[in-house]
Amino acid sequence: MKTEQYHIDGMSCAACSSAVERVTRKLAGVESSDVNLTTNRMVITYDEAQVTPDMICEKVSRAGFTASPILEKEQGKGEEEEEWRQQEEQLQAVRRRVVTAVCFAVPLLYISMGHMLPFTLPLPAFMEMDKAPLNFALAQLILTIPILICGRKFYVVGIRSLLKGNPNMDSLVAIGTGSAFIYSLVMTIGIPGDHMKAHQLYYESAAVVVTLVMLGKFMESRSKGKTSEAIRKLMELAPDRAILYENGAEREVETALVSVGQHILIKPGSRIPLDGVLVKGSSSVDESMLTGESIPVEKQEGDRVIGGSMNYNGAMEVEVTHVGSDTTLSKIIKMIEDAQGKKAPISKLADKVAGYFVPAVMGIALAAALLWWIFGGKDLAFVLTIFVAVLVIACPCALGLATPTAIMVGTGVGAGHGILIKSGEALEVCHKVDAVILDKTGTITEGKPKVTDVSVICGSVVEQVWKLEKPEAAGEGTPGDREEKEHLLWIAASCEQMSEHPLGQAIVEAAREKKMELVMPEAFESITGTGIVTTWKGWKVAVGNRRLLEHLNVPASGETTETAARYANTGKTPMYVVIDGRLAGLVCVADTIKDTSVEAVEKIKSLGVQVYMVTGDNQRTAEYIGKLAHVDKVVAEVLPEDKAEVVNRLQKEGKSVMMVGDGINDAPALVQADVGCAIGNGSDIALESGDVVLMKSDLMDVYRAIKLSKATIRNIKQNLFWAFFYNSLGIPVAAGVLYLLGGPLLSPMLGGFAMSLSSVCVVGNALRLKNVKL
Repeated sequence: MKTEQYHIDGMSCAACSSAVERVTRKLAGVESSDVNLTTNRMVITYDEAQVTPDMICEKVSRAGFTASPILEKEQGKGEEEEEWRQQEEQLQAVRRRVVTAVCFAVPLLYISMGHMLPFTLPLPAFMEMDKAPLNFALAQLILTIPILICGRKFYVVGIRSLLKGNPNMDSLVAIGTGSAFIYSLVMTIGIPGDHMKAHQLYYESAAVVVTLVMLGKFMESRSKGKTSEAIRKLMELAPDRAILYENGAEREVETALVSVGQHILIKPGSRIPLDGVLVKGSSSVDESMLTGESIPVEKQEGDRVIGGSMNYNGAMEVEVTHVGSDTTLSKIIKMIEDAQGKKAPISKLADKVAGYFVPAVMGIALAAALLWWIFGGKDLAFVLTIFVAVLVIACPCALGLATPTAIMVGTGVGAGHGILIKSGEALEVCHKVDAVILDKTGTITEGKPKVTDVSVICGSVVEQVWKLEKPEAAGEGTPGDREEKEHLLWIAASCEQMSEHPLGQAIVEAAREKKMELVMPEAFESITGTGIVTTWKGWKVAVGNRRLLEHLNVPASGETTETAARYANTGKTPMYVVIDGRLAGLVCVADTIKDTSVEAVEKIKSLGVQVYMVTGDNQRTAEYIGKLAHVDKVVAEVLPEDKAEVVNRLQKEGKSVMMVGDGINDAPALVQADVGCAIGNGSDIALESGDVVLMKSDLMDVYRAIKLSKATIRNIKQNLFWAFFYNSLGIPVAAGVLYLLGGPLLSPMLGGFAMSLSSVCVVGNALRLKNVKL
């Protein structure tokens, strides 16, 4: 069996993708065929002995679409950028057509509907319906034609799909608006002989439906390709060039030319181009792109480094272990693509019905016309009235508007609350979510280190240094515990002013928040992976991690070690302050829980949703944070691929999963989940991969998003009921059932009014969503 991917052109709705799946699955030797409407890709597995790529392309072509195999090759960035540029140009072309259609639709509505309002809108005498009916009709015809030209794709694709036996939403639009236009054209031709035919024009129905559907298609197209944007930014993380180190000489080469086993140099402040093992040097490396953890990782000889991560302050010589598609970054990109491919689009009810609705309505219209002609003995005008009335009243406007109008209003309400919902699909799926997975760092927590605790061990030495800089304090009494802690923080912050390490900057920030006036040390030395050593008026003051004590040969008592371990077990990083060879105290730094996290978790749980927390932290620290945040379950020590697997495992248990995260490492899980929810202050990759973006970085918005989705789905169901109710009631009446029973014959004008009324009801009901309380 062979698995291949094909690019499919010409699809516009779920009916199209299901048609492609249906025809390809009928090929003998095809094991599976899945089409992703969002990416226009088909993944097909087949027996090479029975099926060839040409047979697949031919089968798809007969269904009315175009298929082309996606070759397994690595494109250069230039070729990819050209492809993205073409997609952007296509989107702008659609935008221009929509704007053009709207510009013509507004005056068309003014002319055609102005006389129906309670207050008649004025028209020039030569265009008034009663005084110059032909001019009145021709003006509408002239305004309608450019709109239909702008929306010609609906007719080309819709009619072609219909002829191929695969009707879709385009077919509904083409037949409904086409019938209204042709009928109006016939009426226009007959106006010179009968001025009353000016009352039976439906140009505005055809034009406005086309304009509205074009607008919806534009919005849909704009949301497409977000994952490719995320992949593009991921690719940009790994630099194009690397410094190759051979025989003591440096040489800059393209990253693609580097092989496994070769050595590369990584200079301070540059990104690491490929995965490898550190063979010489040491540094602090920001791996937040991989792990999501905000605290840099100290790298020593023998440690593994990841391509795409940022080197801070030390030069490193690295032996390359993985290149090309084997690197961690490439695997993350592949995981996003795979997860996206498996994520089947939500089939809208209207699209599911489309395959039956179009032929059914056409059949009813044709059958009713023929029955009246053959058995009723009616003339052609009567038969045509029946035929067009059925098609006009069954126009899919209300059916087509039922979902998108509610989604447009729902997403607008969400945006007003700082909840950006990228697609109607995400808004629909949210209401079914019964498991929410929260990434710890940056989601439950702030995502940046802060000083949480200060512990003084040797107060006398702290005060000696303090009084050197503050001689006025020499005459004061013994300081209290609070003052000693502030003095220790002041000393540590003054030392860390020249440090670029995030933990040191957190200490400086804490002192500045307390309005402390810091003093610059006389000498400063940074020891990579250990800490800093400074000199103050003959005093040697050092701040750093546990390695600092070993470096300076400073002993730590058992009590101090227990205190540091207790802090570490609660997710805090203890920083040791050493003054002239004596351990003066500890300053603890940690990523703290957001103020709203606990309340948000409780609110989400109140909706009957289970809340999970995933993190790369060790089990003990994770359990502690999870208990503070009130989550139901904790999954610790996870890698990026594990996060996606956690999502996958819950999905296999039958759960509808929402993943909430902010880091690049969350991107595969965000795409794998039924709904990916990205925190607004997170990485661009997460924001692009997420279906929902929380701009305020507030977990309460997760609760609000789910609540909004439930209200929107309820509204959509109401809209669909009304749309089907009008169609079910209107079609028999239009077919002449009431006339048969001695009642009136429904004219196409009343059919058009009923159709418009159904649309008004749908839109009006959708607007009620604006009043929903989040």
